[in-house]
Amino acid sequence: MTKKETYKIILSGGGTGGHIYPAVAIANELKSRYPNAEFLFVGAKDRMEMEKVPQAGYNIEGLWISGIQRKLTLKNAMFPIKLISSLWKARKIVSAFKPDFAIGTGGFASGPLLHVAASKGIPTLIQEQNSFPGITNKLLAKKVNKICVAYDGLERFFPKDKIVKTGNPVRKGLLNIEDKTVEAKNFFNLKHGKNTLLVIGGSLGSRRINQLIEKELDFLDMQNVQIIWQCGKLYYQQYKIYNNTKNVQVYEFLNNMDFAYAAADIIVSRAGASSVSELCIVGKPVIFIPSPNVAEDHQTKNAMAIVEKDAALLIKEEDLDADFQNKFSQLVSSSEKQKVLGANIKKLALVNATNDIVKEVENLLKK
Repeated sequence: MTKKETYKIILSGGGTGGHIYPAVAIANELKSRYPNAEFLFVGAKDRMEMEKVPQAGYNIEGLWISGIQRKLTLKNAMFPIKLISSLWKARKIVSAFKPDFAIGTGGFASGPLLHVAASKGIPTLIQEQNSFPGITNKLLAKKVNKICVAYDGLERFFPKDKIVKTGNPVRKGLLNIEDKTVEAKNFFNLKHGKNTLLVIGGSLGSRRINQLIEKELDFLDMQNVQIIWQCGKLYYQQYKIYNNTKNVQVYEFLNNMDFAYAAADIIVSRAGASSVSELCIVGKPVIFIPSPNVAEDHQTKNAMAIVEKDAALLIKEEDLDADFQNKFSQLVSSSEKQKVLGANIKKLALVNATNDIVKEVENLLKK
């Protein structure tokens, strides 16, 4: 297969950063190998991929699709209409673009797109980030050619002969962050020699984590930490006042995640799959606070896979008021515990995930 060959590759993944960034990472790696290839993304209208994908330099088309709510709502009543509309538009997009390959990384829009591509005989691959798959990928599993996963034990949900364990793609800038520590602390105007806490609640932010940090600011000040706090787009107006507090920096979104990770000594994070994969590569002590509001409680399962290997701490939302101060103070006061957790989580990193997924794409293109 020569680099002169021009492939057309269609990708779909969205709803959250956890679905978008892996798709962009895969596209970037394919583009570096096949500069003449054409790429088209398909997302859900009004979701964050419609903004983030063009920022990454790729074209995107939107489908009118959303997930099924757990409660009886008007949105659920609209779901069959949205699904039919999305399947029709996906057929139109696939017929016009004529892709050689289709890749799905989860999220509502990838269902109709991958379904249409597979039914037309186009080679297809899905990438499942979580230890417990979402409904879209479960439904697609029988139709697609290959399923790249990040955790063991997914043959409970997917055909075993299609599964390849690759890990989750992460941003390339995270691979050598230990070389950036001094530069990163200077970038954020942090004090060297003082512990830095990085707080990340996922790409949209986390109400409960933000409430926790607000409540514990005096306690954290007593622990002599400085804070980089990504509160999320939905919450920035509410929490930006704390930028006036000594040793606290509040951000809507951190575009320099490599510097944020490099500057951090301890990290408080949700346990979305992409975040977990990035934190394994980063190799810093982490306190996971999984979101309980996700399908099948998969964030707790993601976090437990790390905690069971003595590679992170976990506090459930319901236990935050009782446990946070105790667990945090024990961690921040023990450099030995910090070293153990950092070293153990780093052992779990799958650093070649993007390359390994692209190899699977190439193998299917050769057939």
